Amino acid sequence: MTRPSLYDCGMSQLRDVDPTDGRNETETERLDRNWNEILQELRVTQTGTQILTGFLLTLAFQPRFLDLDPFQVDVYLVLVGLAAISTALGLGPVSLHRALFRKKAKREIVKLADRLLETTLICVGLLITGVVLLIFDVVVSRGAAITAGVVTAVLLLLVWVALPAANHPKRRRDEDASRDES
Repeated sequence: MTRPSLYDCGMSQLRDVDPTDGRNETETERLDRNWNEILQELRVTQTGTQILTGFLLTLAFQPRFLDLDPFQVDVYLVLVGLAAISTALGLGPVSLHRALFRKKAKREIVKLADRLLETTLICVGLLITGVVLLIFDVVVSRGAAITAGVVTAVLLLLVWVALPAANHPKRRRDEDASRDES
């Protein structure tokens, strides 16, 4: 399927990169859309990561911090490290874009930014789970902390992994096809 570009006043024909998706977009338009979607996801992720990082950084300056046992201090330090890693990974796509800007590398930028965002989400998931573990350990008990940490990790896996996998368009098409055959 071809269509005139909006920018060339009909002087050339551009191919729809995927005629079956109903978007009627060129490869360049798709890359631009994907990049914008990644940036929006990064904005949301960075906000949450910055809030958790700020929370963690203030803890060390609280009087009660001196009451933490060695396990709690170790968990705290791991969480500060995870917060720093999450922040650095979340900024990675912007730095990558800056380094490759105007070098005709949008495809590579989108591909690498997608991987960085996935890695960021893994770190943020570990960070959220660890923060819940630490808070429950300090406020309630070690047993409650382990339970709360496991519940948080399972919930994140269900929402971030299982739910998208169960609703993947290919899986839905396969299920619809098998129902039609019945």
